[in-house]
Amino acid sequence: MHRIAVVPGSFDPVTLGHLDVIERAAGLFDEIHVLVVHNPGKTALLPIAQRVTLIEQAIREAGFEGNIRVTSWSVGLLVDYCTEVGATVIVKGIRSQVDVAYETPMAIVNHDLAAVETIFMLPDPAHAHVSSSLVRQVDALGGDVSPYVPPAVSRFLHQA
Repeated sequence: MHRIAVVPGSFDPVTLGHLDVIERAAGLFDEIHVLVVHNPGKTALLPIAQRVTLIEQAIREAGFEGNIRVTSWSVGLLVDYCTEVGATVIVKGIRSQVDVAYETPMAIVNHDLAAVETIFMLPDPAHAHVSSSLVRQVDALGGDVSPYVPPAVSRFLHQA
């Protein structure tokens, strides 16, 4: 049985915590789809195509790209994408109880709609305090975000 999982997120920008979850999920499943989705509740820093490119670069530079596909999805439900590609699992990185409270109702609905399971994965504790929102804020105020993001993202933000 070929096991496919989807790791969805806005990844605006991708952080070291995201990469940690992606890498560990890749070790558990035959194929991982890193899915950049639009979050209407957030104002994006980067266009979706740029986020896809940065994730691809970060994965390549980290050396764990074998069974990982990076793409985007902007219409329909996440479970529609899962059904389309044959994924039976969604992997979500969670940092705190706040994330669990936010993600749990969506996990239940995704299971009800398409029998897709959700696995919550804790990031490496070294990255558990970092969010894309925090990275955007530190960067906007001129701070160094290199300890929190892959080198490809750091280089990109430094150029901007």
